Amino acid sequence: MYLALEIIAVALSLAFLFLLIKEVKWCWPFGIASSALSIALFIEARLYSEAILYLFYVIIGFYGWWVWTSKSNQKGTAMPIQRLSLGRSILLFGLGTLGAYALGATFERYTDAANPFVDATTTSFSFVASFLEAHKAISAWLYWVVINGISIWLYSDRGLPIYSALMVVYLVVSVYGWFDWKNKWTKASA
Repeated sequence: MYLALEIIAVALSLAFLFLLIKEVKWCWPFGIASSALSIALFIEARLYSEAILYLFYVIIGFYGWWVWTSKSNQKGTAMPIQRLSLGRSILLFGLGTLGAYALGATFERYTDAANPFVDATTTSFSFVASFLEAHKAISAWLYWVVINGISIWLYSDRGLPIYSALMVVYLVVSVYGWFDWKNKWTKASA
């Protein structure tokens, strides 16, 4: 049962990622569906921070859909790719770090979570990366490169080989996404 669910969720995730890189606003419904299916899988694997993260992905999916749709409609063109200021980047990194510690400490103390601090770190910084992604910030891809790299091990450790393989694909595609969006931003800024 869970293997079939994992395969479907991964297929939807890949569709989301492909459409995201291409800046197609229809990426968001694929992300929402994939995330909704993933919640049960992570509860079963005792990766509670990941389950919370995927609930957040459902919510940020609706938010991303709304932002991309409303910003596109305001100007009649696609929402532009952005770069963050140094101050905003430091603030978001600090919030990610604080969230990782708080979530990790909570799950270590009050649950039977597996790898609570690693799980919490990938979760907290995924919140940050998802927010950046919804606003088409180039730096989202750099966060994803690190998060996906760590998640390869985390999912493998918890017996989720398909998700671990998905993270390998995500890692490679995140590098591509960063270069692609950076080139598009550079051309648009010139």
